Amino acid sequence: MSQDNYYEQERRSSRHSSQGGRSGGSHPSSQREEERASSGERRPQTRRPKKKRRSAGRTAGLVLLYVTAVIGISILLACVGWVCAEDVLALNKQPHKEITFTITAEEDFDGIVDRLKEEGMIEYKLLFKLFAAITHKKDSFSVGSYTLNTDMDYRALLSGISANSANRSVVTVAIPEGYTIDQIFQLLVKKGVARSLDELEKAAAEHDYAFDFLQDIPLGDYRRLEGYLMPATYEFYTPHDPVYAINKFLVYFYNQTNETIMAQVEESGYTLREVLTIASMIERETTGEDREEISAVIHNRLENPSAGTQGYLQIDATLVYINGGKEPSEGDKSIDSPYNTYMYKGLPPAPIANPGMESIIAALNPADSKDFYYALGDDDIHHFFRTYDQLQKFIASQERYKS
Repeated sequence: MSQDNYYEQERRSSRHSSQGGRSGGSHPSSQREEERASSGERRPQTRRPKKKRRSAGRTAGLVLLYVTAVIGISILLACVGWVCAEDVLALNKQPHKEITFTITAEEDFDGIVDRLKEEGMIEYKLLFKLFAAITHKKDSFSVGSYTLNTDMDYRALLSGISANSANRSVVTVAIPEGYTIDQIFQLLVKKGVARSLDELEKAAAEHDYAFDFLQDIPLGDYRRLEGYLMPATYEFYTPHDPVYAINKFLVYFYNQTNETIMAQVEESGYTLREVLTIASMIERETTGEDREEISAVIHNRLENPSAGTQGYLQIDATLVYINGGKEPSEGDKSIDSPYNTYMYKGLPPAPIANPGMESIIAALNPADSKDFYYALGDDDIHHFFRTYDQLQKFIASQERYKS
């Protein structure tokens, strides 16, 4: 055998041994396993951590609990929402209640809400305030008296206490003929049209009302409107703005003294204020059926200063005007006042009361009479005379003058 062949066999033998070791021979790790097995040594156990799983029952329970919570909260919110909606929309308020609700100038919105709650108009103050804020109605309330009821929802309540509310309380006031401005103002306060005499007097004295018949009368004294507050039946809010309340009188006076009346005033030779002054004395003196006759006496005295009473009107009603409304006495004739027609000749400086249209017409249309005197008889009727002697004889015959 050649040497080259010998070496070739050796390489093959060596390669086969090597391949046999990889494929069928003993692996070192296998040997170690065999050694452990023969010696009784245990192989250490290496375990993977098991992934925890929620059971199907537990998951279902949680889902049920969540659903129940959602439904419960929804029902609760729905109930709260419905209760709130009932108050906002005024649903099912029992029993029905109607009130007169008065707001004063000193009251704020919180105070108003408190009283609405007390009166049973609302149930939830915080909700009402929130609604007012959202709708921008929180500052819309106005001083006055309003008629409210439990059928009114939040929006209606807020609108109902505003300046332009149709629910403002209205009072009807009948002004008697011949009332003085003081008596009229006192009646307006009594009826709730005004809060005080001061605010009415201030409005009468200081406000420049836009009427031609007032332009020559200076501001400053509230009695400047005496004679122009024509008696009638009026409707006022309670309370009413004092300027607007007085303006209501003046508008009525303006409408009543139409072109026909003003034409007669111009023909009379007297100013409108002088005619009203005559009419006011007639109104305060008349028994109701003798206006033209009293007017004739006043005109005769004014226009014949050298006859009869020598230009003195001698009207007792003027004494009542200056003595505080009391029955006139002999002592009152000495009161030094331009309204004292026993002391000063001619007309007083202004009307002594507010006459009605009948007296104004009588002042412009006196009876065709030459009488200078009149006196009230026991029959409560005025009797008229041309001479002072006739007057004295009549007075002597009447029981009412004997005391």
